[in-house]
Amino acid sequence: MPDSPSKAWFAAKRYGYGAGRPIAWQGWAVLAVFLAILISARAILGFLGIGRAGMVTIIIDAVALAVLLAICALKTEGGWRWRWGERR
Repeated sequence: MPDSPSKAWFAAKRYGYGAGRPIAWQGWAVLAVFLAILISARAILGFLGIGRAGMVTIIIDAVALAVLLAICALKTEGGWRWRWGERR
């Protein structure tokens, strides 16, 4: 049974703005791919001995972070908004 396309991958934060922890396997997979990109970029650039590896690493990190934040914003339950905690 396929998941509906609107199902959340990340929990909403109780306080503050943004996404919380992953609540679906897709969220964990996105986080694992993000970390794999960061680690492998450093390993590959270090292995190749690229002279300007610092700037290339910053660019790769910025692009990977932008994609991660976009996915998190789209797939967080209730969307991204400021939260003051649970009302009782």
